[in-house]
Amino acid sequence: MTKQKIIKISIVLMMLVVMAGVGCVSEEAPETVTEAPADVAESSVPASSVSNIEPNPVTHWNPVSTMPTIDETAYIHPQASVIGEVTIGARVMVSPQASIRGDEGMPIYVGDETNVQDGVVLHALETVTEEGEEFTSHLVEVDGKKYAVYVGERVSLAHQSEIHGPASVGDDTFIGMQALVFNAKVGSNCVLEPQSGAIGVTIPDGRYVPAGVTVTSQEDADNLPEIYEGYGYQHTNEAVVYVNTNLADGYNGVEVHAEEH
Repeated sequence: MTKQKIIKISIVLMMLVVMAGVGCVSEEAPETVTEAPADVAESSVPASSVSNIEPNPVTHWNPVSTMPTIDETAYIHPQASVIGEVTIGARVMVSPQASIRGDEGMPIYVGDETNVQDGVVLHALETVTEEGEEFTSHLVEVDGKKYAVYVGERVSLAHQSEIHGPASVGDDTFIGMQALVFNAKVGSNCVLEPQSGAIGVTIPDGRYVPAGVTVTSQEDADNLPEIYEGYGYQHTNEAVVYVNTNLADGYNGVEVHAEEH
């Protein structure tokens, strides 16, 4: 037998030994496991820790843990997060990857028939000091009540926009894709076009912020153009609200009826 053949035979024998050691070669087929072992049959992770709707944690600035209050006609997608002192109104649609997190600044309020689209963030600066006193500069007042973030009725928060408190948004306003509202108040019947922003200002009712423009001075906010007849986004919010309230109904299994639109 040649040296080359001896080497080939040795390699084959070594492979068979290794395969047998890892269970690839066996005289008998292994038994099929049909049930999980008793000690791992149940998950060791508490159900509350994997929920997308949960209370805020107790912290040194907030000793109270509060569950969100959500109207039964609202729809929260399983891939969205709603945490802490949050109130969500009727027929609100909260889409995948949205985050409404009332664990630092609170409370957060979302009014009836508002939509919180994919990737939207609602969050706020802390509203209570470590000494337990109200952080008044981090709150906004609406109708005599104080909020970290207030979003009115029939508001559209389009994909990846962010409302970071202290902040408020009035009724029937459209916040465009990737727009930002921080430490600001946006009036009713307004439009923030995509990738625009309002920081440290109050936007009067019925104004719009052009795409890509960030308003940081009150003088500029006061001089923003008014929404006029024929403006491109004049009726956008109405259409978006219509779609999303019906989506909330549909996801909740509400019987669909033809509506005028």
